[in-house]
Amino acid sequence: MRIGIVAEIFRKELTETLRDRRTLLMMIALPVLLYPLLMIGFSKLQVSQREATEERTSRIAVWGAAPGGLRDAIARDPKIAIDAGLPPPDAVRKGLEEGTLRRPAVAPRGAGGTADPGRAAARQDGASPREADHPVLEAARAAVTERRVDAVLVLWPDVGPAMADAGAGSVSIYFDSVREDSLEACSRLEASLDAFRERLVAERERARGLAQGFALGLDVRATNVAREARQSGQILGLFLPFLLVTMSLLGGFYPAIDLTAGEKERGTMQTLLCAPVSPAELVTGKYLAVWVTSLIAALANVVSLGTTVMRILPVSSISISLPTLALAFAMLVPVTLFITAVFLAVAAFAKDFKDGQNFLTPVYMLLAMPAGVTMLRGIELNAWTAFVPVVNIALLIKALLVAEAAPDLIFLALLSSSAYAALAVMLAARVFGREQVMLGGRESLRGLLGFQRRAGATPTPAFALTAFALVLVLTFYGSLLLQSAGTITTVLVTEYAFFLAPTLLLVAGFGFAFSRTLAIRRPPLAGLVAAALIGSSAWAVAAGLLIRLLPPPESLVRALEQVLLLDGAPAPLWTVWLVIAVTPALCEELFFRGLVLSGLRRLGLWPAILTCALLFGLAHSSVYRLIPTFFVGLLLSWLVWKTGSVWTGVLAHALNNGIAATLVYNKALAAALGAGTQAYLGWKPTLAAVGVLAAGLLVLRSVRPPAAGDAA
Repeated sequence: MRIGIVAEIFRKELTETLRDRRTLLMMIALPVLLYPLLMIGFSKLQVSQREATEERTSRIAVWGAAPGGLRDAIARDPKIAIDAGLPPPDAVRKGLEEGTLRRPAVAPRGAGGTADPGRAAARQDGASPREADHPVLEAARAAVTERRVDAVLVLWPDVGPAMADAGAGSVSIYFDSVREDSLEACSRLEASLDAFRERLVAERERARGLAQGFALGLDVRATNVAREARQSGQILGLFLPFLLVTMSLLGGFYPAIDLTAGEKERGTMQTLLCAPVSPAELVTGKYLAVWVTSLIAALANVVSLGTTVMRILPVSSISISLPTLALAFAMLVPVTLFITAVFLAVAAFAKDFKDGQNFLTPVYMLLAMPAGVTMLRGIELNAWTAFVPVVNIALLIKALLVAEAAPDLIFLALLSSSAYAALAVMLAARVFGREQVMLGGRESLRGLLGFQRRAGATPTPAFALTAFALVLVLTFYGSLLLQSAGTITTVLVTEYAFFLAPTLLLVAGFGFAFSRTLAIRRPPLAGLVAAALIGSSAWAVAAGLLIRLLPPPESLVRALEQVLLLDGAPAPLWTVWLVIAVTPALCEELFFRGLVLSGLRRLGLWPAILTCALLFGLAHSSVYRLIPTFFVGLLLSWLVWKTGSVWTGVLAHALNNGIAATLVYNKALAAALGAGTQAYLGWKPTLAAVGVLAAGLLVLRSVRPPAAGDAA
């Protein structure tokens, strides 16, 4: 690929895109103007509506005989007016006077238990208790919903006797949660009744010579420990991530159509295909142009939303910091990478601009709308949602706003998004490489995705990366489903079903050369010696040096120890070696140093080794383990590359895992070797391991790499 050609295509496409008024409108003008207009307009409307509601007097109907002082207590509030012109229906009035109507017993909505109906009634979320239909409820509902009054206060027949006998009378407030005026009336009535009740209880305590608070028993106070910034983030997290994601994706919607279907419609796509430009250079230039426009749209959305929120909302109630906005923008990068590639790949099938809109609109809805889960309370970033495309980034932004994004979850969300972006980019590159599609023709999905058998061949880099992404998602969700199965079952099923089985199925299904693809070859003696030295020391170098760069939390160290000890179950050492050392070594090496490394060989020595090691580190799904596992993967990849045999990798991998598990299993042996209880090794065993590792690398350097024609 010629960088100069890619840069020229990128410059051309970006210039043409930014000249398009429709693109500029959607990318910059819309977010810059839309957010202030909508949010300021809505906030002004809401504030004025609230002020008007607070200024209006609540009209209340009182049904039933009010004991002395109660009606006066209600009337003291200047914002409450008792409407004497709305008596209850005759049947209700007669039932209340004769005592034949009683307040029905109710249970609060949801789980069992009791609740204060008066308190629950004021809730706007509909959590107040429900009563079965009865004459009083029906009459009150008619009065409130027809807006003859804002609320109905019913004093049941037991109120008078209860007041005289120092008991508790029954009072009900009937209101309409849909109407703001009715909610306000309910709130005002509750406040007046609470004040009356407190005075009544205090009088009863004094009359009986009881200590103040005798009837209260417990003075309960609930204090919110969340800081203002966290509370602000919780409110903003309900809508901000969704708006940022959907509007940012919209910024790449029209450019993707214009640079594919639009060029076909204008007849310039044929000119580009006839130019001395490779499909990879063409798709890279167009991809970068659309991605940059998406990033500009993302930046415009972040800046516009942030400044609008800080302008219209009081700092004391809701605020958002500039670092948080910067992080939110950074989190949008992997989403735009993924969506840009998907948009380009799909839009390339369209024949004209209108056709492109028809193709991309459902794709946009399918990818963007699930981000709306951020508006649901209780939905947050966790192990299950960290691998869901687009949704994971939206939930990550939500977690950043409330300052509770765990490092490992950030790592997993970014890892999965990067994997999906890589798959989407490879799909776009493959689509652009099919001249028939680019000229408006059609091609089968099987041919487009390259699902044909390749008898006797080896995988390509794109195939290796695709296989890694698929196995990564499979192992991640598979291991989550097996969490309750115990360590032994989880490890065995994960390794054999999610690593080894897909490897063998892919090799057999696509007809790859079995021995060459998986590096099934008799290892040289020097290679086995190097593998033994490297495998017995790599873990110690990683644990003594590399872990110091990013020490894992104590909880992770203890969790790994439990895994190495097979959940603490009494098992012989050979079982530990079989489950923790031999099984992962066999299954993971055949996948990473077999299938993946053989596909990456076309990139050259160090690009292939570094990429394979990075994928190996990423597969362990922890930011704290990334550096050590990358280091071990680097050694294993070079070992297999030099010897040409996956069995040297299996041996080194098994020794690496097995010795570490043995030291955890045998604390006395660990102490004798100077391995402390902290997360990393002491300096003496670390320096000794460095010497052994250096010897292993020297032996490996002397190994002659196998020639291409050597027998497997």
